[in-house]
Parts: sequence; structure tokens; C-alpha cells
Amino acid sequence: MRYALRTIPKEGRDPETRVHKALAVLSGAMGGALGVSAVLVELPVSTTIMLRSIARIAQSEGEDLQDPETALACVQVFALGGHSGSDNLHEAGYFAVRAAMAKSVTRALQQMAGRGVVDESASAIVRLLAQIGARFGVVVSQKVAAQAVPVVGAIGGAAVNAAFVSHFQSLARGHFTVRRLERTYGKGTVRREYERIRASETH
Repeated sequence: MRYALRTIPKEGRDPETRVHKALAVLSGAMGGALGVSAVLVELPVSTTIMLRSIARIAQSEGEDLQDPETALACVQVFALGGHSGSDNLHEAGYFAVRAAMAKSVTRALQQMAGRGVVDESASAIVRLLAQIGARFGVVVSQKVAAQAVPVVGAIGGAAVNAAFVSHFQSLARGHFTVRRLERTYGKGTVRREYERIRASETH
């Protein structure tokens, strides 16, 4: 995340979604050409590309990338994509995941503020990353399984990564749009409006 943030200009509202998708496709093609043995090299590269894309989307929605809470919110997007195969942010799981992680996020932020730097060995941060990793691992497992098919090759690897990055870009756009609305109208108002819309759609 620190590396991804260092490469982002302080100014600019363009989330560069096409650029990030192209980079992810390229890394997927290289990984697919080399086979499943390349996953240990390709996965960190594609994950960094996705983190940068998520951070640019956050920036385009008015988030301050210098704020540690924003960095954690970017990483948190990976946890939003690991529930029951649905990437729809209108599902009840979105707010449930955020609520489940709220205490861990708060404690991690308190620990970061006390130390002045992000220390991955800090217990609160480790617990938060474990929560995110458990959910992200579901999606990664599906990606690795798809790339493990012998006929996948470079074209298939590129297609898998294109779908992978599109999935998380959609989640990031929804997540940071909700956060922008919460900053403007308050969390309670946004949640009540969400519940009202959801109730009207089910009737």
C-alpha cells in the first residue's frame, strides 16, 4: 500500500481505471504464459496494481490519501469482495462487513497514531489484516484456480486479471461513493436511506 501511494500524484481526479486494467491484463498475461508456478510473483504485482487503482478511485471521490484512515479503507475494499460471490454493494453484506471490521479499524488507527508510522507487526493492525486476508483469500483462490487450468495461457491469464481488477474497481467505486455521501450527510442518514431504498425494492 505504501508503494502504491508513493506513485500517486497529489493532484488529479482521474482514477485511471483503464490504465490500471491494462497493467493488470499485462501482468495476468505474463503470469498465464508462465503457468501456476508464477503466481507467487504475479499475484503481488497484480495486487499492487489493484491497490493503486483503488487509491486513485478513493482520491477521485475526495478522499485524502495522506490520511491513514483512507489507506486502511483502501485495503478494506479487498474484504468487500469475498462474500457469497456477489460484488453488488446493495447487498446487506456491505454494511455488515464494514460494521464487523469497524472496531479493528479503529484500534489499528489508534495504534498507528501512537506509533506515528504503520508497523505491520502491531497487534491491532495484524488482526485487521487477518480479517481482510480471510475474505480476500476466497477471491484469490478462485483466481489461482482459474489460472491453474492448463489451457488458460497468456490470453486466459489476461482475461482473469481483467475480471479481477474490474471486480475490485467496482467495489472501490461503490465503497468510496458511500463514504463521500457519509461525509456530506452523515453515516446515519446514508444508512437509513439505504434501508428505505432496499425496503422499497423488496415490495
